[in-house]
Amino acid sequence: MKKTLSFFLILLFLLPGIMATAQSTYDAHQAFAPLFYPHNGNTYRSADGAPGPHYWQNRADYRVTAKFDTATKMIRGEVKITYTNNSPNRLPFIWLELDQNIDRSDSRANVMRHPDAPENTAGFHIHQVQLVEGRKTADVPYLINDTRMQVRLPAPLKAGGGVLQMLISYDYILQPSGGGGRSGYLDTKGGRVFDVSYWYPRLEVYDGLLGWNTLPFLGGGEFYMDYGDIDYKIALPAGMIVAGSGKLQNPGDVLTPEETRRLEKARHSDKTVLIRTPVETGVPATRASSTGWLTWHFHMNNTRDVAWAASAAFIWDAARINLPDGKTSLAMSVYPRESAGDSSWGRATEYLKNSVELFSRHWFPYPYPVAINVGGPVGGMEFPGITFDWWKSKNKSLFALLSHEIGHNWFPMVVGSDERRYAWMDEGFNTFIDIYAQQHFHHGEYAPKRDGEYAPHGGNPADEIAAVIKRPDTPPIVTLPDALPSGEVHPLEYFKTAFGLVMLREVILGPDRFDYAFRRYIRDWAYKHPSPWDFFHEMENGAGEDLSW
Repeated sequence: MKKTLSFFLILLFLLPGIMATAQSTYDAHQAFAPLFYPHNGNTYRSADGAPGPHYWQNRADYRVTAKFDTATKMIRGEVKITYTNNSPNRLPFIWLELDQNIDRSDSRANVMRHPDAPENTAGFHIHQVQLVEGRKTADVPYLINDTRMQVRLPAPLKAGGGVLQMLISYDYILQPSGGGGRSGYLDTKGGRVFDVSYWYPRLEVYDGLLGWNTLPFLGGGEFYMDYGDIDYKIALPAGMIVAGSGKLQNPGDVLTPEETRRLEKARHSDKTVLIRTPVETGVPATRASSTGWLTWHFHMNNTRDVAWAASAAFIWDAARINLPDGKTSLAMSVYPRESAGDSSWGRATEYLKNSVELFSRHWFPYPYPVAINVGGPVGGMEFPGITFDWWKSKNKSLFALLSHEIGHNWFPMVVGSDERRYAWMDEGFNTFIDIYAQQHFHHGEYAPKRDGEYAPHGGNPADEIAAVIKRPDTPPIVTLPDALPSGEVHPLEYFKTAFGLVMLREVILGPDRFDYAFRRYIRDWAYKHPSPWDFFHEMENGAGEDLSW
């Protein structure tokens, strides 16, 4: 039995498909070669998988001020970036991500997928890039290539703590399904719902593994970002409700006294409290102002990104999240009236609260002041403190969707792995913890987990995995996400990885050893950038088992 399980794990994690034919092509030397790991540790990344005594990473803080014209769908903004170079190297240039440029007809993503698409000028329009020194600003040269922008500095940024400040003014038109499908809008009976993400230029990561991480955004591989504090203000037409990452700084300016009272009640309630009811969504008297513009101000500490959603059609409810050590956070959901009808969105905050509390107790405490579900046009996408979720999802599929998307706040929002190269480290790890969230929800309601992220045909996930690995052309899970055929993304990144971790926990190591090592991995790499090999070494050392096979 042990030999069978060991061989199966080899298939899961290392070999692309050695069961391709009836006659086995199993190669013991290849499977058990002792040099699988590329490093044995140094002062930056220890041999036991933890960050070393000289581990470093850079920091990016943002102050964003933007105006969103909901009629033209133009977002016009200015971002002030404070970038700290903690590396041991001087930096003569820096790279930024311009993810909205994926919507341009000449982007690499569109040239690959839609070479005959009509010409368009979607994406970011950069008006000015300036360096800031005290009260003085000076234009600085830059080069835009696809979804990336290089800023060439007049003098290299000093190593070991050098700081620069930069101002970038920009605009772009929000596309119906833009930003690689992570943004967009839809019309409901009560008004238009907007999901807005990747809405300001952001720093690429400079790390000790590859230097600048400049892989372009093609849509499959997601994101890799440094941490910092983000303060942002969004001016919109009055009458909108805005849900954003982080803490709302000016509730008295944008909420009615009654909404403020209900919100405070929700902070102390384990039951869901309606902040804005269905009948109030179309009543001007229930809004802080019905004319002109209102500015919503949010702030979030120690985060890699922020996103937001806005609509005059939003129903809004909330409940308290109970965290370890007596701390609390706030679960909130916003969604249009149609979602409150025959679907489960009336339970969305309950689902969110339950998942966050379980993940916090078992793995790592949720760190943010709010956790938000948004029912809107995006089918399912995660951001720090907020998730975009398909507005027509309901019942079991809604629970699975909301639990999965908020689970990404552990992987990769807290444990900041490189999604663009190693999607299995966020999608697979997150699917793994979702399995237990669904198992424990209301003593098994909606359990076991059987969905497109784990067992899409509803049967035993082992059968689904075997079907995948028997195919001769199945790539290994370590394949770059953008290089995976579309039909292989979920089987490999999600449920193959998750099932491998379940076997590691339940069969090979046992829950005690696995949980101890996995928690140490999360704690050691919280708000840092682990590589796959850091994870492998952490699990081996924490569990006391050679798992290199």
